[in-house]
Amino acid sequence: MTATTLDAAPNRALTLQQLQDLVDRRKLTTVQLAAVDGPGRLVGKTYGAPFFLDWLAAAKRSPEVCAYLFATDRAMRPVTGFDLTDWNRGFGDVHLAVQMDTARLTPWQRGNALVLAQPVGSDGQPLAVAPTVMLNRQLQLLRDSYGLSAKVSWETEFTLYHGSVEEAAAQDFLGLTPVTSDTRDYALDHPAELTAFFRDLTANLDGAAFPVEAIKTESAPGQVEVTFDYGDPVQACLRHLLFKHAARAIANRHDLVPTFMAAPDTGVGNGLHLHLSLYRGDRPVLGDDADPARLSATGEHAVAGLLEALPALGPLFAPVPNSYKRFRPHSFAPDRYAWGYDNRTTAVRVVGHGQGLHLELRLPGADANVYLVLAAALAAISHGIEGKLKPPPPTPGDGYLDTTTPMVPTSLHRALHDYRASPLPGQLLGDSVAQHYAHAAHLELEQEEARVTDVERSLGFART
Repeated sequence: MTATTLDAAPNRALTLQQLQDLVDRRKLTTVQLAAVDGPGRLVGKTYGAPFFLDWLAAAKRSPEVCAYLFATDRAMRPVTGFDLTDWNRGFGDVHLAVQMDTARLTPWQRGNALVLAQPVGSDGQPLAVAPTVMLNRQLQLLRDSYGLSAKVSWETEFTLYHGSVEEAAAQDFLGLTPVTSDTRDYALDHPAELTAFFRDLTANLDGAAFPVEAIKTESAPGQVEVTFDYGDPVQACLRHLLFKHAARAIANRHDLVPTFMAAPDTGVGNGLHLHLSLYRGDRPVLGDDADPARLSATGEHAVAGLLEALPALGPLFAPVPNSYKRFRPHSFAPDRYAWGYDNRTTAVRVVGHGQGLHLELRLPGADANVYLVLAAALAAISHGIEGKLKPPPPTPGDGYLDTTTPMVPTSLHRALHDYRASPLPGQLLGDSVAQHYAHAAHLELEQEEARVTDVERSLGFART
């Protein structure tokens, strides 16, 4: 099934007038107003398009949603322990400030458009713990303090299986069959259903004004990688959200089901690599003027900041227990905080040529929230620039064997300990924000540790 366009609406954000024209011609029937929650999902409400536009024109009170959307875990349990809201605070509402410059068609949903909103607290200020607000704060700090801006792109992996979500759930997500049975890394011969999925995903994202740069199969059965072009960091994050939204809907039409788990099977790791450049005006600043293939002083400060701060920010880029099952030797997911030039065995890879020299952060898995990953990375970079930090020598060979560099934690329990023990999360994010995400990580651990797993049954049922 190919993309459904709304009379060839323009390949860019839609204006209010363009939305109204589509409504008048009965080509647009619904508008989804969405915010981004802690795990990095779109949450919100679907409105009738005429009502939504009339409401905007009348400038009525902003819509509200329950604040627990920004103070819960992946299972969306109403829990206690968050300062924002909990049982003791009555689970009140937060407002949603509409951001019309994000309006996009979602061609995989006939007659629908999506608009992002910024959560606003009872004090009228943007909600500090909201991922979009956290990213905006770090971008403003980079701009105001250092005169720098960022450009980014995301390179994300996921795994496709035969069947539907309902069928997978019925078998407890065990024994699923990947869409390919073998390694197809860089292959151009794919099963028919995978080729059809690629074609429809590409067409639909193009219709949403976010064209794909490239799609390829990866090194594990059923594994796929999608990359997007460089650009504005806020738009890059929105693009990733809509990509995941589209991938799930379109896969379902092809009787396929995707997962963005970091480690969906033993020995399989889905990464989410952040490619990042820094600019002063129109001029890139990471490369050295005398030798553009090497880092400038600013570039070295940025790398040093990442290496010093990221070990204390683990729950922001590896948020759940499963995240840490990627970090294994010779897995192409780093297990040490090392850096190097064009070195895929390190956590921070300096890659590109000339003005294209940039940083690739290889730590996050596909389960991470892009807004939190980018906010953490920019906070770490600002920390490095502020302190004029110097990185250790680059790792020239196998980063997995570089014992001079610290290890990446192998569990969320350890990462949360490091997060709480360091002053950096509070200094870089603000104490209340840091505490909020510490509690979110604690809830994920609590949920996981309380459950009996298939591994425990397999090892212990008849052997104990």
